[in-house]
Amino acid sequence: MKANIILFFLFTNLILLSSCGAVETVFKAGMWWAFFLVGLVVVLILFLISKAKK
Repeated sequence: MKANIILFFLFTNLILLSSCGAVETVFKAGMWWAFFLVGLVVVLILFLISKAKK
């Protein structure tokens, strides 16, 4: 009985920790994608300002 409980908690932790790793990867990818988009918008705004001054 005690071995079953230990195995249950071990298996549960294994599943939860692996899903946390997947969520972490998704958020890291989202963060880099957001940095890329913000940089792109800044470059676009600077480009439009430089064209408007000419």
